[in-house]
Amino acid sequence: MNRPCPSLLAATIEPKNVQQRYNLPTTVRFCTKCTMSNQRPRITFDKEGVCSACRFAEIKRQTDRAERERELRDLCDRFRRNDGRFDVIVPASGGKDSAFVAHQLKYKYNMNPLTVTWAPHLYTDIGYKNFQNFIHKGGFHNICGTADGRIHRILTALAFIHLGDPFQPFIYGQKAFPLRIATQLDIPFIMYGEDGEAEYGGSIAKPRPSHNLEDDLKRHYFSGIGPDRWREFGLSEQDLHFYMPPPLEQMQKVGVQCHFFGYYKKWIPQENYYYAVEHTGFTANPERSEGTYSKYASLDDRLDGFHYYLMYIKFGIGRATSDTAHEIRDGHLTREEGVQLVRKYDGEFPRKYFQDFLEYCNITEEFFHAVMDSWRSPHLWEKKNGAWRLRHTVWNT
Repeated sequence: MNRPCPSLLAATIEPKNVQQRYNLPTTVRFCTKCTMSNQRPRITFDKEGVCSACRFAEIKRQTDRAERERELRDLCDRFRRNDGRFDVIVPASGGKDSAFVAHQLKYKYNMNPLTVTWAPHLYTDIGYKNFQNFIHKGGFHNICGTADGRIHRILTALAFIHLGDPFQPFIYGQKAFPLRIATQLDIPFIMYGEDGEAEYGGSIAKPRPSHNLEDDLKRHYFSGIGPDRWREFGLSEQDLHFYMPPPLEQMQKVGVQCHFFGYYKKWIPQENYYYAVEHTGFTANPERSEGTYSKYASLDDRLDGFHYYLMYIKFGIGRATSDTAHEIRDGHLTREEGVQLVRKYDGEFPRKYFQDFLEYCNITEEFFHAVMDSWRSPHLWEKKNGAWRLRHTVWNT
């Protein structure tokens, strides 16, 4: 079986045209309501300088929740089975959001969920503890899928170099694995958490109960590059099979429908956290996550911080920007408070698991930084006195 060779990987480190690749605006602007900039791919700003995610939050506040509750109960009634078989799949890591969704469906709406987990690259101690608590204290059946470790490492290194996101192989499996289980076990109903494309700013402007299986995966979650793209680097169809969703005709035969719990319920991550603590034994990290101030989101994977750090390098917006923007929309922070948190934490290097990352991808520290610099766009970054700095920041706007 062919494998990517180190020389091929090394030869590809050249500056990437990030602005053209992601169709980023030349002029950097920041939302007048939150801390997000117009460099987030697919986000839009209106004439008042307000981002699409903030406008979506306004729509959420105006939603008739009683009507959405009726819609959710009708939906569950359509798919509920009374013969002991599973009637809904909940993609679940054991984190706060999936715990909220699964627990509500089982104990409030009398569904029989099968939770499906795509394993992280490398579990953190707190992530694995929360996963086990979710199953044993929350009371859930679970299927956990773990990819071939050698293939996953190769894909992670390739995605880091050529896509600027080492998390992309995880995202492939996270989206594809529940669809495969649904198709194989004849469970047509899948309930995801929030609609990220609308919730965080993207091409979806209005709430939608479900997403389009044909279009959404590659366009919104795969950065336009599906798993088959990596065959040109020596990976075979067999290597990549586990990362691919089942054929559309198979899903249509089963009647697979993917819904967003955040459409039916007002999606507030902080409240999901409190709910998970109470009902599934979820535990926050004893220390804040690098690059932000929070302790309870995205705790599962040791490589998680590098996904957010690459976001900062490519788009000039880091993990603290993402967290503050959402909490401003939820009314938990003022914009002024959010700006100061971004100033303090955004772009902090994820040093805690740096050696783990290098070893996992089988790369050197010098190679790592060369790849990082290849993703810095000149319209966002400048180098002064040997140090990189952003040309535009939310606190200097």
